[in-house]
Amino acid sequence: MARPLIGVSTYLETGARWGVWELDAALLPAGYPRLVQRAGGLAALLPPDAPECAAATVARLDGLVIAGGPDVDPDRYGAARDPRTGPPARERDAWELALIGAALTARVPLLGICRGMQLLNVALGGTLVQHLDGHAELVGVFGGHPVKPVPGTRYAGLVAEEMTVPTYHHQSVDRLGTGLVPSAYAADGTPEAVELPGDHWVLGVQWHPEMGEDVRVMRGLVEAAGT
Repeated sequence: MARPLIGVSTYLETGARWGVWELDAALLPAGYPRLVQRAGGLAALLPPDAPECAAATVARLDGLVIAGGPDVDPDRYGAARDPRTGPPARERDAWELALIGAALTARVPLLGICRGMQLLNVALGGTLVQHLDGHAELVGVFGGHPVKPVPGTRYAGLVAEEMTVPTYHHQSVDRLGTGLVPSAYAADGTPEAVELPGDHWVLGVQWHPEMGEDVRVMRGLVEAAGT
């Protein structure tokens, strides 16, 4: 049986350095493709492109992952910029929102990770909390905290128990996008996973499964992509 092809969004960085080179590069932490591979999928890295190319890109895939990264531009959800919100990544926002829209339209299985969960919420008309404390303890260092699944949700069907997850974020879901329901919470009440109920596999997690050993969330996407 062919392994499902899972596309993972990447991002452009100027002046990336490796070996003797310092060039613009399309980057993605290696944990993402490794997690796809460990979960039984084939990983395809998707460099940013024009939004009008998103539908054709998604049409070639069996599943889609929107990776973590910088803060979503608050202009996307009609909010004034908080001083603690990072600089905008407008081209990446446009490309990944177009990928999400194409996956929703084509009913391609979709997993949003951290920023990817936030973008999913924004794509469906939701808003974000632009700053909260306690979910990123040290700059550039992943922390961890427990998340508790909501019984009866898709996420709870994958991970039934409360577990400690790798986390690094300072923004979160505020008003839920149309159709989304929370499927896990942190101890402070922050939504840590959201999903669309029904037979279209759509899930967002606020943590970083690619930084841990648990493959159950990604395996859920890969299995959905293989049907």
